[in-house]
Amino acid sequence: MSARDVVRDHGGPELLERLDHLERSRAARVPGGPPARGPDHRPDRGPDRGASLDTDVVIAGGGLSLLLAPMLAARGLRVTVVERGTIGATHREWNASGPELAALVDSGLCSPAELEALIVARYDRGVCRWHGGGSYTVRGVLDHAVDAGALLALARARAIERGVVLLDHHEVLGEREGPGGVSVRIRKTSASAGIGEISAALLVDARGAASPYASADLVCPTVGGVLTDLDVDPTAGDILATIDDAEGGRQHVWEGFPGRAGETTVYLFYYARTQDVGPGSLCALYARFFATRPQYARGEGRMLRPTFGYIPGWSRLSPAPAAPSARVMLFGDAAARHSALTYCGFGSMLRALVPAADAIARADPRHLADAPIHAGTGALSALMSEPQRDPRALNELLDAAFATLAEMGNESYAALLQDRMSPGDFITFLRKTARRHPAVYREIIARLGPMKVGRWGAGLATAWARA
Repeated sequence: MSARDVVRDHGGPELLERLDHLERSRAARVPGGPPARGPDHRPDRGPDRGASLDTDVVIAGGGLSLLLAPMLAARGLRVTVVERGTIGATHREWNASGPELAALVDSGLCSPAELEALIVARYDRGVCRWHGGGSYTVRGVLDHAVDAGALLALARARAIERGVVLLDHHEVLGEREGPGGVSVRIRKTSASAGIGEISAALLVDARGAASPYASADLVCPTVGGVLTDLDVDPTAGDILATIDDAEGGRQHVWEGFPGRAGETTVYLFYYARTQDVGPGSLCALYARFFATRPQYARGEGRMLRPTFGYIPGWSRLSPAPAAPSARVMLFGDAAARHSALTYCGFGSMLRALVPAADAIARADPRHLADAPIHAGTGALSALMSEPQRDPRALNELLDAAFATLAEMGNESYAALLQDRMSPGDFITFLRKTARRHPAVYREIIARLGPMKVGRWGAGLATAWARA
């Protein structure tokens, strides 16, 4: 049976159709070629200095980035959100820690009571476990499950209350910068619709992997969904778990987080270099998901809602995704500044909300400062993205690394997963891991090569000096 047949039988024809649409959209962007949609290079330019602008900020993308809109409006900015689909719709489920979720209250987006209503489950602990190795518990990380749909519905309501203009079913075609602002060309997603234009001081590009500027060197193909009737511990979440060795050069990793009573969100993914992921990758990964899921968690596992996508990642060993001008700011997955190790976009987004809103309000649209620890964890992500020659090697390395974290204590363990570990503590972590697994340096040099290892060391040294 082909992968497409497996996906059709287990997920239904609608899931297969959605996968095909995503693959067609991704294939339209030729690696290394010019952006499919980006700056509009027509001879005329954007607004002149002193021109009257339609709005202050255009946000391209109405998913998780919608949280920014009411915050910016509360700072007195006029905001317009443009989204190809329905603004505030989500196909992903989210987890974060209590302190990270508190940003929603601190930012004025919701009250403590409203935040409490969004939380559908709490866990006593999180677990990282490796095939052939140990199971390592951490507390205070990804231990709250959030009703993603309810959160975005609340953000949409707050945005409307504060005067944000919401343009559902519109797409951004390109932008033109001028001395007085940026002109953003848009059109309705219906084929017969005409093209319009919005002038603004700033365009916030939150289109994720669909952004023409999302030039990340790594990618994380991810599939899964919300499942019922699984035999799982409702007090624990699987942060990272493997159930087998690498196959075909790829190490597959699972995540699992209980949500509402009887429901569990389960993901299967792998780290890869962008150039190594071709058409049909998600379909093949879903076929593996359906075939091996019973080995991960017992039970019928009936799927309520599928979740899938390509999550961009950046190793910090290559140039960062860059906006074309000071009038464009990359945000979220488009900037690929989330956790390089766990790809936890929700927690990272929550940590960035207030700094991003402040930067936009100050008319300082440069990239948000990267977390210093990413100078270290980005290279680890690149290491896991290299094709695996030895099927056992990565599990053995990960087991040694997480045994070291557990030995260092919960604070260090949690700090690494939440991008809070200092560069100095990260170097200590590397040293301790090397003592536990002496082959680590040889493996790193063999997989990354001396040039990338040199960049890694230089990046860590710079981050340490700045910290």
